[in-house]
Amino acid sequence: HVKHHHHHLCNGNMTGKSSVFFHLSVFPDALPGKSIKSSGARQHLDISTLQKVFSFLLMASDVSVIDGFELLVNSNPLSLCLQMFSVAPRRFLPDVKNPCWFEELRGDVSADPYGSNLFGRSFRQIQLIFEQLSGSFTQRLTRHDGRLQLLRCLPYFYIIGQPKCGTTDLYERLRLHPDVRLTPPKEPHWWSRKRFGIIHSGERPQTRFPLDHYLDLFDPVALQIQQSLLGNSSSNIITGEASASTMWDNDAWLYLYGNSTGAEPPSLVQDFIHALQPDTRLIAILRDPVERLYSDYLYFGTANKSALDFHQKVCESLRMFEGCLRDAGLRACVYNSTLNKAMSVRLEVGLYVVFVLDWLSVFSRDQLLVLRLEDHALNPRLSMSRIFRFLSLGALSDQRQRQISKSPVSNPRRASDRDLGPMRPATRELLTLFYSPFSQRLAEVLQDESFTWDL
Repeated sequence: HVKHHHHHLCNGNMTGKSSVFFHLSVFPDALPGKSIKSSGARQHLDISTLQKVFSFLLMASDVSVIDGFELLVNSNPLSLCLQMFSVAPRRFLPDVKNPCWFEELRGDVSADPYGSNLFGRSFRQIQLIFEQLSGSFTQRLTRHDGRLQLLRCLPYFYIIGQPKCGTTDLYERLRLHPDVRLTPPKEPHWWSRKRFGIIHSGERPQTRFPLDHYLDLFDPVALQIQQSLLGNSSSNIITGEASASTMWDNDAWLYLYGNSTGAEPPSLVQDFIHALQPDTRLIAILRDPVERLYSDYLYFGTANKSALDFHQKVCESLRMFEGCLRDAGLRACVYNSTLNKAMSVRLEVGLYVVFVLDWLSVFSRDQLLVLRLEDHALNPRLSMSRIFRFLSLGALSDQRQRQISKSPVSNPRRASDRDLGPMRPATRELLTLFYSPFSQRLAEVLQDESFTWDL
């Protein structure tokens, strides 16, 4: 019945014996943590195929210890790891809440320290900040054992996703806490893209942005922490960033490993973050995946957007995803860079449970705070107080609390996109059929029924 209905919704264009919904009708019983049942209506399904489709948590990776760090080692990425660990320290300063350390400087300190920074070349706003920092660079240096040192910092927290789920709004409201200092850009996309030389999603790699260039972005905060340490023995200032690609975008693995590793990426963004910062805090904000996809289409879509165009793109993308599932496991399809590029809407971004489980395979549950945009929109004060608690930030004054509630929404839908109206009921029905098993499983993983979005 589901299969037939789904054909009808896409005007009979869906072909092939099976449909993605045919597979997914067994999804809640077939995901990790549940045994695959073969009773009743499921007897006609091939159990070995199902096991292939749903066993997406098996991740083989060679782990080697270098300089006391666990590194995921595969021939080519090793150079990336070594470059990262040659810059970052083994441990951070004990009296500074944010992860910071003193970096020893070598060579000519009078040269422009930010002149070659690739972020500065890409963003005029950042270039101006760097010009300002250059002026006071030598004053920021401290001397230890006759050597010059510079205070460097990494983010204390990462807002990791998802796109069109309110990350900008969270980021801007976080700014209102006096201990939070944020510097542009909101989304450096370093861990997922620029580290590999990918400037824009879907493009081939160019020049890799080294870790130093990423750390330079947080120098304004390092300076504020340094100043706060002058009068005190400790500092509670923290910084963070909000690249909404961090949670899900591992498309770079294809360029990194080629086809030598089989169907799934051998290491993910979170493996590298964990190797560098095992104690970091992660925040994800999610929304109804059906609504997220339409918002994504309106925001990133090209000319001639319409509800009909969206419907056609959804049908076409579902067909492609379904085709992948016939040949590969679910996890392999979600991380299939070629498929993700070929689909005209970003279906995979809404498959939250796949990403959440992968992050929880590396970080502990109490390091990941997962929020819903719907709750944040209804009561920003409550969601922000949850974030402040999660980040061990002090309570806010009543005045600041009111400010957080009153602040306008950041990055709302454009008027021209609002004029297109809602998606078609048939599109909504299709997407609900597709996403609901994933959301059911997400609710189980997070032990919170609200993450089903009543799909």
